[in-house]
Amino acid sequence: MDFVIVSCDVGGDDVPELSDSDDEQWQSMEEGSEHITVPCLLCDRTLTSVSETVQHCKADHGVDIPDLVQKHRLDDYGYIKMINYIRTTKVSAESLLLTSNGPLPWDSDEYMKPALPDDPLLQIDVEELSEATAVTLSPAAGDQVSLLLQRARQAEDRAQRAEEALARAMDDLHKLKLLAQGLVLNADTSRGPSRSGAIAELREDEDEAYFSSYGHYSIHEEMLKDKVRTESYRDFMYRNMEVFKGKVVLDVGCGTGILSMFAAKAGARKVIAVDQSEIIYQAMDIVRSNKLEDTITLIKGRIEEIDLPVEKVDIIISEWMGYFLLFESMLDSVLYARDWYLAEDGLVYPDRCNISLAAVGDTQKHSDRIAFWDDVYGFKMRCMKKAVIPEAAVEMLKPETVISKPAVVKTIDCGSVTVSELEFTVDFSLKITASTFCTVMFSTAPDCTKTHWKQVVFLLESPIPVKTGEELPGQITVHKNRKDPRALLITLDIAGRKQTYSLQ
Repeated sequence: MDFVIVSCDVGGDDVPELSDSDDEQWQSMEEGSEHITVPCLLCDRTLTSVSETVQHCKADHGVDIPDLVQKHRLDDYGYIKMINYIRTTKVSAESLLLTSNGPLPWDSDEYMKPALPDDPLLQIDVEELSEATAVTLSPAAGDQVSLLLQRARQAEDRAQRAEEALARAMDDLHKLKLLAQGLVLNADTSRGPSRSGAIAELREDEDEAYFSSYGHYSIHEEMLKDKVRTESYRDFMYRNMEVFKGKVVLDVGCGTGILSMFAAKAGARKVIAVDQSEIIYQAMDIVRSNKLEDTITLIKGRIEEIDLPVEKVDIIISEWMGYFLLFESMLDSVLYARDWYLAEDGLVYPDRCNISLAAVGDTQKHSDRIAFWDDVYGFKMRCMKKAVIPEAAVEMLKPETVISKPAVVKTIDCGSVTVSELEFTVDFSLKITASTFCTVMFSTAPDCTKTHWKQVVFLLESPIPVKTGEELPGQITVHKNRKDPRALLITLDIAGRKQTYSLQ
């Protein structure tokens, strides 16, 4: 046996400018401080700054506020409560000084409420309070430079502490993000909308190459000329007009808009066509040329990022199938649209798809692709086999090379499948119909009319001998490439031989 085939059957804000002059900043601070009035905590006197008030309390009443903070080990909340307690109860200086280290009289949360509106003493944190006591408002002229230097050092210290606090906050934010991701990944994905999934999480710049590839006209020409593909959609919609009549239809990845126009002709009341690639602009012209602009609305953007002009749609159509059915992971976007926009009794078309596996025998192809490297113009290049084998090939196969009955390895119900279920491990068994040698392949069936999907071929390093009537057991594992979630990694384990292939 030489090969195995798989058939895929479709059923920010502006930053303000900062002054370069430290002198201008300090002058502004001093000018602003001239308008501050701070009532003393222990008498009727009104002072002009926090620092002057703190010094007044110490000099005239014998109460050192910073010393009380340190003595009772008060944090910012404890300090706020103490200030409000003093103003509310009008406690004497003697009572404050006699307060023990036991339960503090201002422990109650009722003292979190400011006793004085816009109290300047509450607009300074504990660390700044200590600094305030070291600065006087009316220094001698000779001390001005020293004062500014001291303030600069204090500001630098505060900036450093702020940077450290910001770093801690960013670290906490990162931990919360990881926690949230864990909650999402472990959440029940069997129902309700979800924004999880590798494709939905891709940024536009990360996904640019994928959408740019669909901006080229040749790929759309190839798909439109694929009669099996295009006529299957057309015939389904035209033969089931009662399904589409009067309905709101969403076309995910509309390309030239051919499916949208089929839906409109089938009687859809409104069609919303979405595509991120540049082909959307040609689709707009095409829709206008066919006088369908009143029915079809075209939107440029990723379905995961745009807002539709309707809350719910009745039907979702999409030509999302890629090589090996799942290549490019466009089905992820269709499922996203289904979870967010499809009405409760809505329909998704295609609604059901199969991936089938079959064995193929073609010793000549194996020789051309693998044995070729044993002798290349008289030189040994066997090391190239290790690089060639893991690369899946997309090509047309001869139907007569099939040497087993097909085995379905995955059935996808587009109305209920989740993104996580698109990665899977399945055991299979192939019923051999011819005695020969085997390598391994996956594809749309080679015995059907040719399509642009062709067949995806996975070659074994060494052919496996097989006999008619025997069962060839194996296991297939399919998952997304973590570095490129639109690419696939497929691992085959057959007859004790295990190989991982990439499709990208």
